[in-house]
Amino acid sequence: MRFAASLLLVVLGCWSAQAQTQEPAAYAWKAGAASVKITPDKPMWMAGYASRTKPSEGVELDIFAKALALEDTEGHRLVMLTMDLIGIPQKLRQVVEEACAQKYHVPPENLVLNASHTHSGPEFRVENSLYLEVMDHDDKANEEYGRKLAQQLIAIAGEAVEKLAPARVQYTHARCGFAMNRRLPTRLGGYANSPYPDGPVDQNVPVLEVSSPDGKELRAVMFGYACHNTTLALQTINGDYAGYAQRDLEQAHPGVIALFMNGCSGDQNPYPRGTIELAQLHGKTLATAVEAALTVVQKKPVPGPIKAALERVPLAFGTPPTKEALEKDVASTNKWAAAHAKRQLQILAKEGHLEPSYPYPVQVIHFGNEIGMVTLGGEVVIDYDLRIKKELGMPVVWMAGYSNDVMGYIPSLRILKEGGYEGGGAMLFTAHPGPWSDQVEDTIMSTVMKLQAKLK
Repeated sequence: MRFAASLLLVVLGCWSAQAQTQEPAAYAWKAGAASVKITPDKPMWMAGYASRTKPSEGVELDIFAKALALEDTEGHRLVMLTMDLIGIPQKLRQVVEEACAQKYHVPPENLVLNASHTHSGPEFRVENSLYLEVMDHDDKANEEYGRKLAQQLIAIAGEAVEKLAPARVQYTHARCGFAMNRRLPTRLGGYANSPYPDGPVDQNVPVLEVSSPDGKELRAVMFGYACHNTTLALQTINGDYAGYAQRDLEQAHPGVIALFMNGCSGDQNPYPRGTIELAQLHGKTLATAVEAALTVVQKKPVPGPIKAALERVPLAFGTPPTKEALEKDVASTNKWAAAHAKRQLQILAKEGHLEPSYPYPVQVIHFGNEIGMVTLGGEVVIDYDLRIKKELGMPVVWMAGYSNDVMGYIPSLRILKEGGYEGGGAMLFTAHPGPWSDQVEDTIMSTVMKLQAKLK
């Protein structure tokens, strides 16, 4: 009797262990990926630092745009485009969106554009930037690059769709430690752009693994991280840490396409910073985190179907400057303040009023009922990442800033009230009238939750 009972326990134990290690059934995805080099073929004004006084001088590391297309069993397609660039002009999104809808049957809500925000790429933010105007730089190369880029993005989106084939798609994640909050409180009550180890941060590295149906052949890997691509401030084209991470992963896995998606990194910097060696080190560190995530045995199968919603909500600016204040600023010795005031006076003369709001893109994507992706436009601070992950109500939430339109910094209400560069000071370098209103966080969060409810 004792022997029989013992044997039963052994059998039950073996069955339990087998049940725990048995893989869940994989969803029948189709996936395809593509890549294209987007390194400028001539010197261009570089983006990200107002201190630059001349165009680029050579290439340290080529930059790329990449596409990942997914199709569920119902035929719904999702195309995600990533690029090693400072941002995404509104017009660029519109051109690519229209083409993808017409040519590849990808509706606007099922299209994501994300910029790595490298500060070592070309400057082409014609709509919202004052860089070219202040530097009195001819923007013909800028416009030419933008037109070519739009066609390249449309082409790789089509290539990824054409390559759609049965695939296993899984989610996993790891952690990476070089990102740190950069809003250091000063003794005088302000905030310095400096390492702040006690500030909020999210060092999670979400990873989407795309492989053959049997899981034996890795085909593409998309990964995210919430950190500015500001290790470097050189005069050579370079994808910064994100570019090196993608390069390292592709070298380690020949034939695989690695895509980087920037998170809510508006107030996050890589530390230490300042040299190519450090950019390479951070890239290797991030690539190693992705490799660690790929080693996880019990990855989460990505469920279907795809459900998505997109809204461009009017995001209001605060009290606009008066005409008198602008006329005074035009005479400022600060060239940026003068250029900003001049632009606002031109708008005022033409329209009779300053810009009251901006059409801000908010996008929510569901993979079944278990994985949610939220993409937000602009340089979104980490507060949104932490709050949305807490409030969205899904087991996995992938956050991405710098998506679909990069029009400026997007502070939380806390940072707006604190002020400083991310709180409103950076608006001086844009064509916008000034800081956002104190409704900025409520407007974005209510839109996220409305789209979330729509998809449930």
